[in-house]
Amino acid sequence: EKSRMTSHRTATTLRSLGVSGALLLLAASSTPAQQQEVPIVQPGAPGQQTTKLTAQQAVKLADTRYTVDDVTFMRDMIHHHDQAVEMSELVKDRTNQPQLVAVSGRIHASQADEIAFMQNWLRERGETVPDASMHRGMDMKGTMAGMASPADMARLATLKGVEFDRLFLTLMIAHHDGALKMVDALVKKAGSAYDPVLYQFTSDIKTEQKAEIDRMTALLGTLATDPRMGLKPGFKDAGQSAKNLSLVATLGKPTGFFDPTNEAGLPLPKATKNDDTKPASPAASGAQANAGTEWSDRSPLLSFAQTDMAFSGDILVTGNYHGFNIYRLTDAKTPTLLSSVVCPGGQGDVSIVGNLLIMSVEQTRGRVDCGRQGVNEDVSNERFRGLRIFDISDLKNPRQVGQVQTCRGSHTHSVVFEDKDRIVVYNSGTAGVRKEEELAGCIGSVPGDNRTALFRIDVVEIPKADPSKARITSSPAVFADEATGRVAGLWMGGNHGEGTQETSETNQCHDITVFPSRKIAAGACSGNGIIFDISDPLKPKRLDVVTDKGFAYWHSATFNNDGTKVIFTDEWGGGSRPRCRSQDPRTWGADAIYDIVSNKLVYRGTYKLPAAQTETENCVAHNGSIVPVPGRDIFVQAWYQGGLSVIDFTDSTKPVEIAYFDRGPISDKASVLGGYWSTYWYEGRIYGTEIARGLDVLELSPSEFLTRNELAAAKAANQGRTFNPQQQYPVSWPDAPVTARAYVDQLQRDGSFTAAQVATLSAMLDKAQARLDAKQKDAKVAAELRTHVGHLKGAAPGTGKASLAKVMEAIAATLG
Repeated sequence: EKSRMTSHRTATTLRSLGVSGALLLLAASSTPAQQQEVPIVQPGAPGQQTTKLTAQQAVKLADTRYTVDDVTFMRDMIHHHDQAVEMSELVKDRTNQPQLVAVSGRIHASQADEIAFMQNWLRERGETVPDASMHRGMDMKGTMAGMASPADMARLATLKGVEFDRLFLTLMIAHHDGALKMVDALVKKAGSAYDPVLYQFTSDIKTEQKAEIDRMTALLGTLATDPRMGLKPGFKDAGQSAKNLSLVATLGKPTGFFDPTNEAGLPLPKATKNDDTKPASPAASGAQANAGTEWSDRSPLLSFAQTDMAFSGDILVTGNYHGFNIYRLTDAKTPTLLSSVVCPGGQGDVSIVGNLLIMSVEQTRGRVDCGRQGVNEDVSNERFRGLRIFDISDLKNPRQVGQVQTCRGSHTHSVVFEDKDRIVVYNSGTAGVRKEEELAGCIGSVPGDNRTALFRIDVVEIPKADPSKARITSSPAVFADEATGRVAGLWMGGNHGEGTQETSETNQCHDITVFPSRKIAAGACSGNGIIFDISDPLKPKRLDVVTDKGFAYWHSATFNNDGTKVIFTDEWGGGSRPRCRSQDPRTWGADAIYDIVSNKLVYRGTYKLPAAQTETENCVAHNGSIVPVPGRDIFVQAWYQGGLSVIDFTDSTKPVEIAYFDRGPISDKASVLGGYWSTYWYEGRIYGTEIARGLDVLELSPSEFLTRNELAAAKAANQGRTFNPQQQYPVSWPDAPVTARAYVDQLQRDGSFTAAQVATLSAMLDKAQARLDAKQKDAKVAAELRTHVGHLKGAAPGTGKASLAKVMEAIAATLG
């Protein structure tokens, strides 16, 4: 203040003396210059020396025009771009594919220009400028996203023709995708990309490299050997590809369960500022829209999305965000629709126990009265989130007879136990905690408050005599630290190191699959895979916990036939993102296979859909079930718009795809949520709920992987005439020739039986079948069977020979 007053007095004096304005400014500017004639210092850390700075250094430390992160980004991106140039230089002598030559030419020119720009940007700011090619020969794959390793580059240089084309495109797509990730990582950092020139550059990178990824992905599809790649897009007329599977029936969504003006659920085209007309309807502008159409970033609500299924006897129920539909299964291949029930609220996952249907509801728009108008208030006694219970004894007129309100709603549920009086259900809520004003006891993320509704599952009891009295009996903190009792005792969220997945925090289970006869359950619990002891269904206890560096979100769990293995799936991207692209890691968004050894989960192998999908196809591992072939572990799995895949994981370390079915994308212009939510085997057929299209019925065909006899045995398997998601029981097979023949085929496949031995056994089983069909005893055939059983004695328990011997002995006993 004193200095300012002095300066003012000086200026007044100079004016009174007639001093010119220029001299006045000169005089005023001399004051701060004089003030800077003092030391400028920067203290060090405690115990370190103070550093003297020049005025220029002091200013530079406070310069906000660009940051250290900006400089690091530009230096790294120079090397990143140079690898693309290096790869492009290999094209000339290794392929004559015109489109690939054009792609590489564009990449070479654009990346070289951008390297010069980045070097200039650094130079103008006085920053060190790296030599673009200094990275060559160094392994920077773990340092920068998308970089090819030296081994990748060396292999690429050895290839020619189509093999070169495929690897070049695969590496370059991943490389471009890595550049997008580097840009995203930069702009998330405080103060970064503030420089308008740099910000425009990063925006251009995203636009141009996304477009190039699309072009390269399309080109890779034309070079692929897998017939699933490059399928024609369309909602009702998409191209199809199948291997050892046939689509025998397709049913569209029932009336009232789709928007007739937008049946496919397409996003709307963007309106332009100069366009006074209404935007074109999705139906009119879907797959036929021109290439320049810009699509809205907003998609429709999941109002009519098909979700999970449940089976009981000859009844199939398909869940939906809008309610559910009931079908009757007959000998005909096409199910018959019996009734449609409108009760919005999502998630719509269903289970059947006797005449009761249990349904998960999670969205905040769900209402107690199944109303269609939703709930707009933040707190309302009309809102319903939790488990609905319906009486479906009259299949054409279901009635809601019970409700259980929960703090986090119900994303999925598991029927754990039932007796003559009650049903016990585990409820898994994955949404936010509702306000305590709406439901007492609902406490969210309050540090130190162990009453939180997070980190728990709900144990629900449903009285059969009066489902209206269903209630939560307890909400055990199943993730608590066993030593300290801290409720957040498992994975806290985050990555596992450089190049690993960002794994969700373990504060919920998405799916808990129970295996009551073994008194165990497998939990896919966001950040961890868990097995529980459910000897007391009301008090589940953790037996073992595992994590996986490649998992983003532990989504579902499926046991094998005897409960000695678990397949966990990773829903990387939440199910709405394209996660099966050629550039996506083979171990992300995949299955992890664990054996259960002494109540411990032991990792054995990983499996992911082998056919690359496009940028507009949401694709990642989702729901599936066991195909009950005796002596083998076979799994049919949904991959959203990746279709369905049937895998053999009998050898847990070497899962192999043996059948598949896939359609082309719903749209090749815009991302649309669609594809299979669930694919389940039930009494000889595979049923798939297609999110956007409806319901599919498929049948497996005999092949080199699965014989006619094995399929016949699978169809004869006893599943208990009930199938609920997240509930498994041991499958049994009849002691009959059909089962024996399946084992014979397997023993021939693995070389244990010669063709002559197979012929002898087959003839004997034919005779046995004839006697059984005629309900006749035959001691001679029984003796022949026992003779061969004698040859199989000594086989290790659980092997194919031991299983065959057991079945043949049982057949012999029946024949006398």
